[in-house]
Amino acid sequence: MRVRIDDVSFFDECDPSQTKTGHIIIRDERIEALLEGGSAEPAESFDEIIDGSSKLVLPGLINAHGHAAMTLFRGYADDLPLYTWLTEKIWPAEDMLTQDDVYIGTQLAMLEMIETGTTTFTDMYVHMDRVAEAVIESGMRAVIGRGLVGLGEDRDEKLAEAIALIKDFHGAGNGRITTTLAPHAPYTCPEDFLKQIIDQAASLDQSIQIHIAETTKEVADLQKSKGMTPIRFLDGMGLFDQRVTAAHCTFLTDDDIDLMAHKDVRVAHNPGSNLKLGSGVAPLAKMLQAGLKVGLGTDGAASNNKLDLFEEMRLVALLHKGVLQDPTAVPAHKAFLLATTGGADALFLNDVGTLTPGSLADLILVDISSPRYYPRHSLLSHAVYSSQAGDVTDVFVAGRHLYKNREFLTIDKERVVAEAERRSRKFYAARRG
Repeated sequence: MRVRIDDVSFFDECDPSQTKTGHIIIRDERIEALLEGGSAEPAESFDEIIDGSSKLVLPGLINAHGHAAMTLFRGYADDLPLYTWLTEKIWPAEDMLTQDDVYIGTQLAMLEMIETGTTTFTDMYVHMDRVAEAVIESGMRAVIGRGLVGLGEDRDEKLAEAIALIKDFHGAGNGRITTTLAPHAPYTCPEDFLKQIIDQAASLDQSIQIHIAETTKEVADLQKSKGMTPIRFLDGMGLFDQRVTAAHCTFLTDDDIDLMAHKDVRVAHNPGSNLKLGSGVAPLAKMLQAGLKVGLGTDGAASNNKLDLFEEMRLVALLHKGVLQDPTAVPAHKAFLLATTGGADALFLNDVGTLTPGSLADLILVDISSPRYYPRHSLLSHAVYSSQAGDVTDVFVAGRHLYKNREFLTIDKERVVAEAERRSRKFYAARRG
């Protein structure tokens, strides 16, 4: 299968502030060529030719942290601090979730992510076999792990589910699914349970995803009980001897950052969720200066309300400029990389997040005909500061068209939205009760 997209704009690889116009060729799952100017090959050499005029082609965006089925809790428990939100609202509601709820909630999340230009996401939650099923059907790419909380008597059962997920689904969907082990946090996973997870990660050659240093309470509690920061505590347990994606990292010392850089800990930065929960602002500039590999995440729709990486790109650039009073803190190019190659690095993925020959054909087309994209001083700046998710017109993953001319091709939007609303009624009743 060969597809050619003609007359499309793209960033110059050597100087992303400059834009070229030409064509991109997709052969099966991968990008064959991205060339300036017209194609010398006849139309008969391609199975499909797409008009890319007035479009900008970008790598598919990569959501480095989230909980997909929490779309069912969008707007359910807003304007609360993290611990109140979790213990009084979210955890009781999650006890009511069924496998089918998670399947529908994941489909709802994927609809939102596809139409906002995300091609790869990560998910740590429950009933992950149904999540894997939904991902395979959708055509998206995902890194998935069974969320692990070790405070109950069922913790061994949860770990067994996590291991079964790895054995059943790692590499599924023609390689679009990657698995991971996903302990929730140091404050919800006792030391002996964390050690079991670390041992399993080593034995199964799996990465680990975990929330770390998300709030001042978490850091203060661990300092009081262990006399050290969460980063030092987890390093002492041997966690960072494995491949680790650390979500949030809102409160880090300079020593923490140096240690993480030395151990090659990857970070998922979630500015929108951290702001909405009142958790704080992560020291992103220091992390980047230390050489940490950082991706951009939305977190779940219960704590962000949106799964829109275009909004997170703009937010991450503006937020850190303002906090540091430095307009150079996160320039447009860096914000763009956080949502693309940074996400790939954060999730230990190869061949995604970039538009280079030989890489996987995970890409999106953005309509740049709006007045917001003129004058054309810098389409890179426009993509970060002026664009909106609704400008996405087409989405490809592994060369497969998932979203064409703003129409979903792999998920029935009307059915999913109606079913999600129906299934959410029990949560409305619980909230009123």
